[in-house]
Amino acid sequence: MSSAKQYIVRRNLRARFGNISEMTLWRWERDKKLSFPRAIAINGRKYYDLAEIEEWERTRAAAGQIHLRE
Repeated sequence: MSSAKQYIVRRNLRARFGNISEMTLWRWERDKKLSFPRAIAINGRKYYDLAEIEEWERTRAAAGQIHLRE
């Protein structure tokens, strides 16, 4: 049995990282060294795969580059 993917919109993604600015998120998306997950666009709105975001957070936390909020 497969589970449905969960997605997060930009506004909620920015809040997840402490209300980062739209510009910060834009920069993360374009910085190849960060390997930030790509969004998919649906009707002009960007959505991010929540599992990919969580994996990115774990990878960055393991490298000591971000601190996860609880």
